[in-house]
Amino acid sequence: MYRMMKASLALIFILFLVLSSWAGKQAKELPFPVKQITLKNGLRVILSEDYSMPIVSVAVAYKVGSINEEPGKTGLAHLLQNLMFQGSRNVGQMQHYSFIQKIGGTLNAITTDDKTIFYQTVPSNQLALVLWLESDRMKTLNINPSNVGNIKNQLIEDIQLQTESDPYLINSWEFDRLLFSSFAYSHPVLGTISDISKISTEDVLDFFTTYYSPNNAVLTIVGHIDEHKVIQHVQRYFSTIPMKAAPPPLDLGELPKIESVDLTVENQMASSPGFYLGYQLAPLYTDDHYRLAITEYALLKGRTSRIFKRIFEKDKTAISMSGGIETRNDQSVLKIFVRANNEITNERNQRAVLAEINKFKTDYISDEELYKTKNMFKMNYLRQFATVLDKAIFLTEELLDRGSFNQWMDELNKYLTVSHYDVSRVANIYFKEDKILIKIKTK
Repeated sequence: MYRMMKASLALIFILFLVLSSWAGKQAKELPFPVKQITLKNGLRVILSEDYSMPIVSVAVAYKVGSINEEPGKTGLAHLLQNLMFQGSRNVGQMQHYSFIQKIGGTLNAITTDDKTIFYQTVPSNQLALVLWLESDRMKTLNINPSNVGNIKNQLIEDIQLQTESDPYLINSWEFDRLLFSSFAYSHPVLGTISDISKISTEDVLDFFTTYYSPNNAVLTIVGHIDEHKVIQHVQRYFSTIPMKAAPPPLDLGELPKIESVDLTVENQMASSPGFYLGYQLAPLYTDDHYRLAITEYALLKGRTSRIFKRIFEKDKTAISMSGGIETRNDQSVLKIFVRANNEITNERNQRAVLAEINKFKTDYISDEELYKTKNMFKMNYLRQFATVLDKAIFLTEELLDRGSFNQWMDELNKYLTVSHYDVSRVANIYFKEDKILIKIKTK
């Protein structure tokens, strides 16, 4: 494990140097080879050769998530993600897991607000097996009352376990409902127990038919591959899957502006008091979004951030802190969660956090702090390319979100050219009194 960590850090450092060189040349292309093709059924395929290790990562992503759910049917996207491991025409229940594990591979899946991604990393000579497994469930997933019922029970149990193990989870969901203020963005990806209980097999089948199609998917293959052979494999396993009707377009509109809320709630299960603080921010990919991202890093990312130094090192009043900018579709918010030992330190933490935020409005960030903040951001940006799996997920998400992956250098430059004036400006625009503050009291 130590050797793997050293190798990963070394690769990130090398990429940092390469990226710095490319930035000076205003490069538009990625610093590794990428090829994109589209099959006749609409499946978009991304290929990237990486011969650093004899492995390959495969990601299959569908442009569907919790924002595609209707009121009363929350959790449907997450349910279908889990159902994808319950077997298809030629693969038995949970056999996808056993096939990958027997060849020494790893796999996982994730559902977000706007996408569902299945990914695995295997020895490069086992690529054909992965493509066969993915194509079989894309085409012939077993959707029947027994499988749907089993997954519903499993998800309900998962929600119960999570709410029991994390007593603040219910408060965070309430925080999201206030901060995002619209159904599409505010309900949890997990869904609610009442909604999951009512989901029918027909609901799942309709959802699968609508969104799980080659023309609503991206297949990404990164690693030790022969491009010509891989294209043949992709054609063999995926080209016969029929195209479906395009999913209905989403018309979510702009996020409704929040009205400032200062709410105190009692949580008998919480071990200590805390608070949630949130602001609505500029939409994704706007100029102010890049400025706010750098501001976020200076404010609360890492041990050198302003809030960390204030409440952990100077005041020593906090138990834990988490948060950052969160995006759902193209809407973004800043979320901060802080826990304290008692009600007195909880109040002190609230005042301290707001004071550190307000300092950006009145005092320019120093050149030294801005330089360190940008370097930290740049290093984290490079982690997207640290492994073949990181590359696969990065390329997949870029194509789903942006339609291409050629804006990466332009986008990085937008972050790195943020000035001290930009930080002060966005702080004054977005960190106003229009905020959500939920204070958690304990008995």
